[in-house]
Amino acid sequence: MIAELLPDAVASAWRPDDTEPVTLFPEEAAVVARAIAGRQREFATVRLCARLALRRLGLPGTPLTPGVRGEPRWPHGVAGSMTHCPGYRAAALARTVDVLSLGIDAEPAAPLPEGVLEAVSLPRERRHLRALAERAPGVPWDRLLFSAKESVFKTWYPLTRTELVFEEASLDFEPDPDTAGAAPDTAGAAPDDTQAHTGTFTARLLVPGPVIGHARRDHFTGRWLVREGLVLTAIVLPR
Repeated sequence: MIAELLPDAVASAWRPDDTEPVTLFPEEAAVVARAIAGRQREFATVRLCARLALRRLGLPGTPLTPGVRGEPRWPHGVAGSMTHCPGYRAAALARTVDVLSLGIDAEPAAPLPEGVLEAVSLPRERRHLRALAERAPGVPWDRLLFSAKESVFKTWYPLTRTELVFEEASLDFEPDPDTAGAAPDTAGAAPDDTQAHTGTFTARLLVPGPVIGHARRDHFTGRWLVREGLVLTAIVLPR
């Protein structure tokens, strides 16, 4: 599903679970040697996705070990992002001649735990989400905000190598017209996981943004999708 949010220059791959056997490079295996079995499996599957995406770019598989912030260290000339959550693992990669940076994120389409929204959002964003919920009540807007901010950070970090906290980007969402007109679930009925909700978002950076070319970038734009129990977000900065 992540491919639906990405331009043609970006190669992607995904898996719904960790049942496919994966042989890690020794360097990768060393990273998770002491981790619990579940963590080892998701670590391996998301790297399988990355290798499939590399192959689609015509590039060989290579060890993908994490950097100091946990970010994957990609081969020279490659920009990319990984994500994993229950029921979904994915990677998206592009050549840096086409894409400067990108970020993807997947989350379960369920409300955030109590208190998390207040910790990751600004007051104006919470007002914005309340208004959106009236327009499109079938979207878990708080979880979508969290996911989009994760994609913002994943796009930001390779360009700056500095932290970006949740309160340093202010997000606005726009549902596609069919999403905006979606009717609320009837009382007591289970949500329809097959109903897709899509749209765009803009992240305004509240700290000095990265310099791209000779100009400082003060915002990122991305796309989002809610379907089949998942929230997916993606940002791609073309060169």
